[in-house]
Amino acid sequence: MSGIVAGKVAVVTGGGSGIGRAACEIFAREGASVVVGDINIEGGEETVRLIEQAGGKAVFVKCDVSQAADCEALVNTAVVNFGSVDCAFNNAGVEGESCKLADASEENFMLNYKVNILGVFLCMKYQIKQMLQQENGGAIVNTASDAGLIGVKNLGQYSAAKHAVVGLTKSAALDYATKKIRVNAVCPGPIRTPMLQRIFDESPKVGEAMIAAQPVKRLGEASEIGDAAVYLCSDSASYITGHALPVDGGYMAT
Repeated sequence: MSGIVAGKVAVVTGGGSGIGRAACEIFAREGASVVVGDINIEGGEETVRLIEQAGGKAVFVKCDVSQAADCEALVNTAVVNFGSVDCAFNNAGVEGESCKLADASEENFMLNYKVNILGVFLCMKYQIKQMLQQENGGAIVNTASDAGLIGVKNLGQYSAAKHAVVGLTKSAALDYATKKIRVNAVCPGPIRTPMLQRIFDESPKVGEAMIAAQPVKRLGEASEIGDAAVYLCSDSASYITGHALPVDGGYMAT
C-alpha cells in the first residue's frame, strides 16, 4: 500500500469524533494500521467501521486518557494487533468553561488538567517506552491549541492546560532527540468540530466573532488538522521535532 505512513502503526486518542476521527481516516488512507482510542465506545467503533469500509485496518480500544492503565492498554493493543507503535496522535481533549478566572470552577480546572495535560503525559509515557524498544523509534504529535501559544480571554484553565502541552512536547522532544523519537504538537485555531459547535450553540455571537477574527474568514476543517498531524508523523518530517505548529488560517500571524 502506498502513502506517507504506509506500513506504520498509528495510535490516536479522541478518535471517535472530530479531529481525531479525521486523523484516523487519513492515517488509514495513507497506509497505516490504526488503533482508535476514545472514551466514547459508539463513536470509536464507528470510526473503525468507516476505516474498514474504505479498505483500511483498525481496531478500537475504550480509553480514558486520564487513567494510566487505559493508556498502557492502548499501546499494548497496538503491539499485540499490529506489532509496534510508530505514530501517535494524542488528541483527546475537553473544553474549558467560558468565564473569567475567578468564576471558573475547580471541577472544570481539574477536568482540563486530567484530560488535556495528564492524559497527554500518560499517553506519551507508554508510547515512548514502546518506541525506545523499536529500532526505528517513532513520532508523536500532541494536540495543543492557539490557546497554548497565547492567552485567551475567559478560557484561563483551558489555555493553561494547552500551554502545558506545548511545554511537555518541547521537553520530551529534547529528552529523546537522539533516540529516533520525534515529538511535535499541532496548535489548531477554531475548527469545525462537535466541541466548537457546542460553544457556538451557547453563544452564536462568539462564533461570529471567532470567524471574523480569522485572516482566512472561515473555520478550519478537522481534516486539515488531521493532515498536519499525519505529515508530522511521517518520514517527510524527519528533521522536525520540538515544534508547536499553528494550523489556524493565519491567526498567529496577526
